Amino acid sequence: MASLRACPTTTTTTPLLPRSFFTYRAPAQLNNARHNPWLKSAVDWKRRRRSLVCSCTTANGEVGGTVVEEEGEGEGQDGYLARGFGWGVRRMVVVGEEMRMVANVQAEAFHEPVPLFNDFFLDFFRAEVLSALMYRLRNSAPDRYACLVAESVDWSNSLIAPELVGVVDVTVQGDGDVLRHLKGTKEYLYVSGIAVLIKYRRRKVATVLLEACDVVSRRWGFKHLALRAYEEDSAARKLYAKAGYAVVASDPHWVTWFGKKRRVLMIKTFHSPSSTCRSSS
Repeated sequence: MASLRACPTTTTTTPLLPRSFFTYRAPAQLNNARHNPWLKSAVDWKRRRRSLVCSCTTANGEVGGTVVEEEGEGEGQDGYLARGFGWGVRRMVVVGEEMRMVANVQAEAFHEPVPLFNDFFLDFFRAEVLSALMYRLRNSAPDRYACLVAESVDWSNSLIAPELVGVVDVTVQGDGDVLRHLKGTKEYLYVSGIAVLIKYRRRKVATVLLEACDVVSRRWGFKHLALRAYEEDSAARKLYAKAGYAVVASDPHWVTWFGKKRRVLMIKTFHSPSSTCRSSS
């Protein structure tokens, strides 16, 4: 899978705030929502999600393929950017409970076990991931960074809240190492931090996450998406290739001298972009 630390905007220097900071019940958040369109959208979605869980609805096109939402600038009528195989992908709600769930999914996916005190180091890594997520949200415009989450959509039991099972980050970037493979382009959408809980892997969660990244790319007006994967991770590379990504470059061999794994740069291009796609014109 794409490396969690591949995104240069990630930092772990921001101190972790107290748990009480994330409380969704705080009246101040609702008051601030009136003046912050992004926060208002998150609060509105939280309310819509609750009503969605408590209603009896039938999903169309869930099995046997992925349905992507292309209507308007926001999510589809049910709040999802993409749906398929029993999963739905939407933008993360900026509230503490969900942010902690996102950090947990990514930490469990990218944490490397250690012989002693593994639980301690996992908790520490989880705190770092949460801190980095908070930093990106605070320092990125809503149309420059998004954290997308995949959750189960069990329409057979509408009283059970959806379970968050996968995560991916999408960030607008203009790294020269990537742009040299994209003539006439100033920026692109970078996909990173894709993670799926172990018990849900090989169940098409990542496929639907990548479909949602395509939707975000089109809506933000970008023609190209890029990501990095470890050269030896054939399963991840096969997944990305099936989603339309192609290898355009590899890390030099000397990176292995320092104990690092070689990565490959993979790019996906929409060959029939809409008129809103951004370029250097």
